[in-house]
Order: sequence, then C-alpha cells, then structure tokens
Amino acid sequence: MTVFWLFCALFLLFTVAVGMVRVLSGPTPGDRMLAAQLFGTAGVAILLLLSLAMEQPALVDVALVFALLAAVATVAFVRQRGLPRQGGDQA
Repeated sequence: MTVFWLFCALFLLFTVAVGMVRVLSGPTPGDRMLAAQLFGTAGVAILLLLSLAMEQPALVDVALVFALLAAVATVAFVRQRGLPRQGGDQA
C-alpha cells in the first residue's frame, strides 16, 4: 500500500509542475493566484499522502499549517487587489 501512496504523491507533484506553466504565463493576477492555490492544495495533499506512506504523523501538522497559510495568502491577495466584496452593504 505504501507504493500506492507514493505513486499518488508523485502524480500530485506532476500536477503542481503543470500548474507552474499557468503561474508563469497567467494573463491575469487572478489566474496566477488560483495556480498558487493549486500549489497549496496539492502540497497539503502530498504531505498527507507522505504521512501515510512513511508513517510520520508529524507531517499532518505541517500539512495543517500549509493549509492555513494558503487561506491567509488568498485573503491577503483579495485585500491587496481591492476587489469588490460580495454582500449586502456597499458603503
């Protein structure tokens, strides 16, 4: 079963490599940010799979930290770009 988890982690690493093309050629900053979110999500998934394959429960904690950092990066991007908020009050 360990080989299966490692194969899945390698496949996710391949998707991150393909996502790098979008980061380098993204026509808009939003496209680049979505590709960066792909890196964060795939990184968390890779760490979780490696945690299963290598039986290292500490990698789950690292994955949790990466997930929180990815969420903070998205919020910072939206605030910096000054995109309009969705919601009721438009003051």
